[in-house]
Amino acid sequence: MDNAAFYTKSSVLIVGGKGGVGKSTVSAVLARLAARNGMSVLLIELEGRSGTSAPAGHHVPTRDVAERSSPGTGDQHFPSAPICTRTLTPDDALTEYLIDHGFRRVARRLAKSGMLDVAATAVPGVRDILVLSKIVQLERIGTSDLIVVDGPASGHATRFFTSAQGLLDSSRAGPIRALAADAVELLRDPTRCQVVLVTSAEETPVNETVETVFALADRVGTHLGPVIVNDLYPQIDNLNADPEAAAVAAGVVLAPGQADAMRAAAAFSHHRQTMQCDQRARLAQALALSQLGLPHLHAEEIGLLEIDQLVDDLEKELVDPRQPSPRAGWIDSTEPAAEQLISAHPIDEGSRS
Repeated sequence: MDNAAFYTKSSVLIVGGKGGVGKSTVSAVLARLAARNGMSVLLIELEGRSGTSAPAGHHVPTRDVAERSSPGTGDQHFPSAPICTRTLTPDDALTEYLIDHGFRRVARRLAKSGMLDVAATAVPGVRDILVLSKIVQLERIGTSDLIVVDGPASGHATRFFTSAQGLLDSSRAGPIRALAADAVELLRDPTRCQVVLVTSAEETPVNETVETVFALADRVGTHLGPVIVNDLYPQIDNLNADPEAAAVAAGVVLAPGQADAMRAAAAFSHHRQTMQCDQRARLAQALALSQLGLPHLHAEEIGLLEIDQLVDDLEKELVDPRQPSPRAGWIDSTEPAAEQLISAHPIDEGSRS
């Protein structure tokens, strides 16, 4: 896979995934990757969060993701490309929509009365449409080369993406239909938008990823980028070696209980490696999508150094991805996405609907 093709294929990257798999951290990594390669980036957070979250729950302030990425900083990794960040909520999107259409006084009164949230939820799906329409507006303005959206968790992702089509089908005219039409147009244009899903190599996240892909392909027609498999433990050889025999061969004396501790650690690592291989293979058999792996970081906190390390790892994966199955590959956006999804182990029809 061409390195640049990943983040230049579309002007908007929406990152989704089950909560706890590192979706927000991966969003920051993608923004830094594009900035490293000279692209100006707008990193958008949804749902009112104030920073990216690592798989273990650690916090990286969003402003720090953009730090050292502004022009003239002299940073070796990010010499010129800026990263701008903003938080986008339905209330913010509604306020800006009213102001843009000449209803500044109405926006102020709604804000003062605390009725913004009520207005934003007056019609089912309107909250998602307001956010999507703001993303459409930002994409059309073109102030950034790439917009990276730290999207909703997979439980909300399907509704987030399908709400536009639902409102488009249910309304005949009016501003809501116009917003929905613009959102659907964005989501279905592979030159403008692609969705990147993040998972970990565990059964439940993989199941949710597969179900989300089928839902997006069948009901939205969104172009899907590669699946990013996060938090992978390194492959370690010779885990079946006996610690006591190895110590004798090396001329090392083990402390009491040390051999048992080493056996337990080896058993855990072996179990983890086996699970990772099985789940990545299952994911490859279920979906005709490339996989990009990111490593587990043995760090108390995920900061800028760790994010930049993940950028390095992602660049290596883009150049030489280690695919678990030769069947994995890009979905061809010229054909209906649903027809290209391969399922060697089909999931229940009920979960695909």
